[in-house]
Amino acid sequence: MDNIKSSLLTRNNIGKTSEADYVINQDYLEAIKAFARLTYESIYVIDYEKMTFEYVSDNTLFLCGYTAAEVKNMGYEFYFRHVPENDLEMLGIINEAGFDFYEKLPVDEKKLYSITYDFHLTNKDNKKVLINHKLTPLLLTAEGKLWKSLCSVSISNHKTAGNIDIYKHGSDEMWTLDTATRTWQKSNKGSLTKKEIQVLQLHAQGLTINEIAEKLHVAPDTIKYYRRKIFERLNVSNILEALSYAVNRKII
Repeated sequence: MDNIKSSLLTRNNIGKTSEADYVINQDYLEAIKAFARLTYESIYVIDYEKMTFEYVSDNTLFLCGYTAAEVKNMGYEFYFRHVPENDLEMLGIINEAGFDFYEKLPVDEKKLYSITYDFHLTNKDNKKVLINHKLTPLLLTAEGKLWKSLCSVSISNHKTAGNIDIYKHGSDEMWTLDTATRTWQKSNKGSLTKKEIQVLQLHAQGLTINEIAEKLHVAPDTIKYYRRKIFERLNVSNILEALSYAVNRKII
């Protein structure tokens, strides 16, 4: 154990860096590229000053048959080409309502808020896939306006487009957009008991109902009861939806 500790603490301890090294390595895009290499999600950065994509990760889900460089060069034109008309109209509503919401926030809290919603993408073969899109502030201007945002794209766990929510980091508060009235309705994220969270975590590890029951020293019917309560609390219909909901909203 001492050898392991020694290796972890000293193997790559490079000592004090110079000021020049520190300045050179302040490029935030390098951190984003590193994160993109670790996640299954597509990652990209929107620059609202230039109204373009500053970075696009090399992930086929978001690329629709293009290279990352091609999508980056298309920028917003990518949406116009590959988002169906109805969903594109919805994105316009989200954009207007989202910025109306955002501009009313205190400047020192703006980076705590993220938005998530679902829409379809069509690839070059005209096949549609429903994706979940998350966006969070990356850089603000001196006046507190959103300058750059970090976005992630993954397969949606819903069956239809929409599902537009804003979350505040470190809080159970959330706001859901009513697209008909274009107003935000405040509510709380679905909460689970300690035991229900345990059940979800064990499901995430790939354990069966019987295996979870054995691990928690209860009957399989008890685990089935916990699952039903989880579905009710999160308003989902199966364990995959429950896991996706809980992960996306940082419940587990």
